[in-house]
This record gives sequence, structure tokens and C-alpha cells, in this order.
Amino acid sequence: MKERLDKYIASQTALSRKDASRAIRDKRVTVNGTVSRASDAKVNTDTDVIALDGQPLTYRRYVYYLMNKPAGVVSATEDKTERTVIDLLPPDLRRDGIFPAGRLDKDTTGLLILTDDGDYAHRMLSPKKHVNKTYIATLDREPDENISEAFRAGVTLSDGTVCQPGQAVCLGNNRVEVTIHEGKYHQVKRMFAALGFKVVSLERIRIGALTLDRELSPGDIRVLTGEEATLVFSEKS
Repeated sequence: MKERLDKYIASQTALSRKDASRAIRDKRVTVNGTVSRASDAKVNTDTDVIALDGQPLTYRRYVYYLMNKPAGVVSATEDKTERTVIDLLPPDLRRDGIFPAGRLDKDTTGLLILTDDGDYAHRMLSPKKHVNKTYIATLDREPDENISEAFRAGVTLSDGTVCQPGQAVCLGNNRVEVTIHEGKYHQVKRMFAALGFKVVSLERIRIGALTLDRELSPGDIRVLTGEEATLVFSEKS
């Protein structure tokens, strides 16, 4: 596939198009071993070897990252006052256009996918696709099994909104495993609030059949393989 050199550099690194053009003018970019100073030069993403500061760039059309989101960080690409999940990306994983696929509240932890693939994120988040998201909620008191029936029936929120049926399994110690496929604002917390409970902590542990990597410490990120990225569209095995 043919693409402008400055656009290619920006898509594969953390540089903006403007910074990529500056790097090209400053002779920091080579194409097949030859310095190129033309930002609008066309390169073949399949065959040409493009390097920045002597480091060859491996072409990836889209990237998919798995983060163990920590508390206290907002799920946004930028924020004037708060630290964002994008701020946690290490330099070698940064590139233009990455965003969190869906949002976890500032104090909600666990599985979060970051990508630059808009179609992928839309498929994952659309209620029509019925992609399950599973959480562990710790409540302010121990629930009984009636909560499972309430979730199966579809909880009505305080504003009258009726949530689609979900699943709730009591785990003991005030903990409940919740599975829903919608993504309403603060939905899990609002569902429990409608049933008379307060959520003390909330962690997402699974999307589809993709589970949180417990080897990742809070704030850690790793690249998802192509096979792993497709697990979000599969049922839990």
C-alpha cells in the first residue's frame, strides 16, 4: 500500500504529522537506506524499509494493547487536570491516534483495551453486538441470591431506564461477579444503587473471552496478539 512518508511516520510513532515532517527535513528518516527529505514522498508500506534515527519501523496498520487500568486515572486521550491512560503508555508503544476502547470510571480498575482501530472499538462497544463485559463488584454489604434474579430480569435505574438482562453471581465477602453487554454511564454502580447497594470497588476482569492478564501490575500495558484481540468477540470458554 502506498502512503505519504510523513503520514506513515506519524502512524507508526508518537510523532504528530508536523513533527514527522520536521524529522524528515532534519534528515532523521531513511527509506531503503537513503535519506529522504520529502514529506510527501510515497512509500510502499509492504516492501520499503523506513527508519527513524536509524531504527527501522515495523509497519502495523492497527495496534491493540491490553492495560490493567489503575484507580485514579481517567479513560481519555487527554485531560487538562487529570492523568489519562494514554499518559501511561511507554514510549515504545506510543503512536498517533491511540484511544481507550470504552471507558472505565476514574476509580474503576482492570481490563482496558487501547487501540487506533475505530471499527474494532465500535464492534466491541455496540450494544447490538452483545459483547459481554464482566466485572467484580465489592459492595457495602453482603447481597443474597435475589440479586441474581434482579439482574436476569433487567434492573430499572432511578431515572426509569430499564437495563437489558445481565448476570450476577454472588461470590461471598460482599463480592459479586456481574456480566452485562451494555455500556451506560456508570451502569454497574447505578444498577446496584437501584437495588439498595453501594459499590465500594469495581474491577473489569473480562471482555468477551479475553481475560485480564494477572501478570500485569496496575498501570502495566502489553501488546495483544491478533488472536487475543479477536477473543473479545467470542464467548467465555
